[in-house]
Amino acid sequence: MDLFNGETISGEIHTKWAGNTVHFAEKTDSTNLWAKRAAKEGAVQGELFVAEYQSAGRGRFTRRWEAPRGSAVTMTLLLRPEFAPRYASMVTLIMGLSVAQAVEELGIETGIKWPNDVVLSRKKICGILTEMSLVGSRIDYVVIGTGINVNVPSFQEEMEDRATSLYLETGKLYDRSLVIGLVLKYFEKDYEKFVRTCDLTFLKESYERFLVNQNQPVRVLGPDTYEGISRGINRNGELLVEREDGRVCAVNAGEVSVRGLYSYV
Repeated sequence: MDLFNGETISGEIHTKWAGNTVHFAEKTDSTNLWAKRAAKEGAVQGELFVAEYQSAGRGRFTRRWEAPRGSAVTMTLLLRPEFAPRYASMVTLIMGLSVAQAVEELGIETGIKWPNDVVLSRKKICGILTEMSLVGSRIDYVVIGTGINVNVPSFQEEMEDRATSLYLETGKLYDRSLVIGLVLKYFEKDYEKFVRTCDLTFLKESYERFLVNQNQPVRVLGPDTYEGISRGINRNGELLVEREDGRVCAVNAGEVSVRGLYSYV
């Protein structure tokens, strides 16, 4: 088990504001809930909440998310954005991109299954849950919960075909503090590009370089289920899908899900 605490994490963070204060706990209910409580008490942008174990970790659609002690990164970053609430959903894609960039710097070939699932060998290594609180019509805070399967040695049978870890893919153990430092390094750069335009204009090329769905057959699952070819993303982070009749549809992650034609990816 790697040495992993607030001091080791802070030692790997070399940013201007992302991770400016590190809060570490051996156990918490969920890092998102912890960060939201702190936000209500005045915590500032960039504060980071990291736990060795979450008793009530959650993914999208309130799915339970849990990892063995000593094996994963479970963290939440607090933001105090000045942009309008309608732009907040793109922050999830930015974190997905930042995790992919960090994993690539570790020398591991990775990709992103739209919108924000970071994948190795077509299996997921990262989950992201972004939540927002409003005061009137403006954002009070945004919390971005990120779970990364770093040194996870195995998964339950029902997850084996969809989940993996850096360790399982490479046979190497990784310093989780270093992983956090790399993610925050890229997130700070990517986020600052995003807030210049409140869209992905300056990140689109970087994102599409990792996009495993790029120019691949996909099935869009929703009220209007159909198949087509993924043609990348637009500046709002929507997936562009070319249908059989040549029409290109912009797919919003909040409304539908997308799968590879023959598999999860």
